[in-house]
Amino acid sequence: MASEPQDSPDILPVPPPLIYLLPLVIGLSLRRLLPGIPLPKPVPRFIGLLLVAGGGAIIAWFARSMQQAQTPINPTKPAKALVTQGPFALSRNPGYLGMAILYAGLALLLNSLPALLMLPGAVLVITRGVIEPEEAYLDERFGDDYRGYRARVRRWL
Repeated sequence: MASEPQDSPDILPVPPPLIYLLPLVIGLSLRRLLPGIPLPKPVPRFIGLLLVAGGGAIIAWFARSMQQAQTPINPTKPAKALVTQGPFALSRNPGYLGMAILYAGLALLLNSLPALLMLPGAVLVITRGVIEPEEAYLDERFGDDYRGYRARVRRWL
């Protein structure tokens, strides 16, 4: 008996928050193991605090927008709606953007150059392993509506 194709993107089997968390923890651990590699001084702590607050606010706005559209936040679940309002009017991936900003803020706040240097790798993994498959899925699911949205709104900012 043949099964029906899954109605969700074929993304990496790791939840996106963990894709950010793992390099952050590794970078913070390296900072503790290699205390001679701090960020150049002075890196004002308030910049880190602002990024943490901003990233958290974007993530909350993203989650509220998804909830209002009654579509799952979990990218492995079928999309019930194409969300283009709220933070999605500014970025096609506000959740991943918010996580990247939060990560950068934590790395700065905790004065961890190794963690900060690992952020581009996390963004690359998110882009290739999550965003690109999601975009292909949304294109197939929502067709011209998604293509028009993609033409109007940038992937990150």
